Amino acid sequence: MSYVIRSVRADEWPAAKELRLAALRDPVAHLAFLETYEEAVAKPDSFWQERTAQASEGADAVQQIIAEGPDGRWVGTLTVLVEEPGTTDWAGFEVQRKQGHIVAVFVRPEERGSGLTEVLFDAALEWSWAQGLERVRLIVHEGNGRAQRFYRRAGFVPSGVTVPLGDAGERELEFVLERE
Repeated sequence: MSYVIRSVRADEWPAAKELRLAALRDPVAHLAFLETYEEAVAKPDSFWQERTAQASEGADAVQQIIAEGPDGRWVGTLTVLVEEPGTTDWAGFEVQRKQGHIVAVFVRPEERGSGLTEVLFDAALEWSWAQGLERVRLIVHEGNGRAQRFYRRAGFVPSGVTVPLGDAGERELEFVLERE
């Protein structure tokens, strides 16, 4: 199957919303996303319009990349957030260098195992290096072995940074890929 890999366009917010809601219905969504389906579906269209516009083609602080199937259906996505030195990240840690943070990785179940995730990551890294980022990182739940195996295959390695999650004693692990 051939896919078109590209950045979203601002007017495509309905498709971005639909794919995000599909991701939040995935059986492991509770390990991969920091919001629930119920929280996301309750948000107004203006939220989705703004979110998509901020991450659309040509933006330099956030980029959402999608995989579009031959029939035009969006089958996978990820987003790269640019983090600047001296700022604080979502977990409260100070950012030390200009880096990308890959979030919201999702491929529809029927497309998994096709190599699509690798292609999305290649596009994310290409965009990140073009922005002059020094490294790219991601955060993965310690219990999400499937994702950890993929990230290792893609060249990411654990940095040793962990992020505690709530009161349950669970944590997330940072994986990084340095620019060569």
